[in-house]
Amino acid sequence: MWKLVVGFIVFAAVSLFVIMKAGDKVDMSGEKHGADAISAPAETK
Repeated sequence: MWKLVVGFIVFAAVSLFVIMKAGDKVDMSGEKHGADAISAPAETK
């Protein structure tokens, strides 16, 4: 039982580390199709 708890704590720590490192760059919206799939930068004038 203690191995399950330790495994969960390690998984949570790694997950939080990845989320903190990525910041707001993580896209968790799933698959995209059509016009939403294009990630071109905005045009500058």
